[in-house]
Amino acid sequence: MATESQFTVLLIEVGILVLVQIGVLVAIMVAVQKSTSKMEAIADDLHKRTVPILEGANSLLSTTKPQIEGIVANLAESSEKLKNQVDDVIDRTRLQVVRADELVTRTMDRVEETTEFVQHTVISPVRQIAGVLQGLTMGINVLFGRRGPSGNGARHASSRDEMFI
Repeated sequence: MATESQFTVLLIEVGILVLVQIGVLVAIMVAVQKSTSKMEAIADDLHKRTVPILEGANSLLSTTKPQIEGIVANLAESSEKLKNQVDDVIDRTRLQVVRADELVTRTMDRVEETTEFVQHTVISPVRQIAGVLQGLTMGINVLFGRRGPSGNGARHASSRDEMFI
């Protein structure tokens, strides 16, 4: 009998533990239901708040989309026009630079031609005439008995050289 009474006590203990376990499971189930109901309330509140915002954003996007597309098209067209104008200005500038270069080149060529012309038509004959006059002066000085380079003429020539330097 002792084993039967131990077995009965054991069955009673197991029964009590099963009842405790059922109680814990029921408490967990109640807590989960409360959490679920709170989460559903939060989800409903969130849904109620976000739906109007999303609908407004969608409406705003649908109404402004044609305007934005128009702005983008205008910007693309303006950009193309500006690019063409800049290309035209660059081409004109290049042409003007080429013209200016040609003008400067022609001017420099004319200055060189004029310099050569003046050299050949004015300066060379003046030097030749000066050489002839100097020769005549020396001849006259020698003819009239004045001494050549070592005499008075030499002093006069050296003073001219000093003034020249």
